[in-house]
Amino acid sequence: MGNYFEVLLFLLTGVVFVFVGLGVASLFRPALPSTPKQSIYECGMRPFGQTLGKFRVRYYIFALVFVVFDVEAVFLYPWAVVFREIGLVGFVEMLIFLGVLVIGLVYAWKKRVLQWS
Repeated sequence: MGNYFEVLLFLLTGVVFVFVGLGVASLFRPALPSTPKQSIYECGMRPFGQTLGKFRVRYYIFALVFVVFDVEAVFLYPWAVVFREIGLVGFVEMLIFLGVLVIGLVYAWKKRVLQWS
């Protein structure tokens, strides 16, 4: 527990800091909604056309797949640096991690997320 106490303290401090900041902001902010404040603002001009544009979900899914494999690279680099010191247990853990990612990749492939058409 001694090794993780600092991490837990840092996490709790961050959470408290966020909630205190949100609470203070909600106390001091002006709550005066008016018609000009709630109107749509588009680059200093009056909006023309439909203001809610359609955006394909495919972009979000593709970005999510990118983030997953980007995080994989973040985990693989430190693992490769300490590969000789962690032994068989670390190797098996990384194989499990990579197996889960491969299952996710196969799922994305079957759902045709990676095909841009």
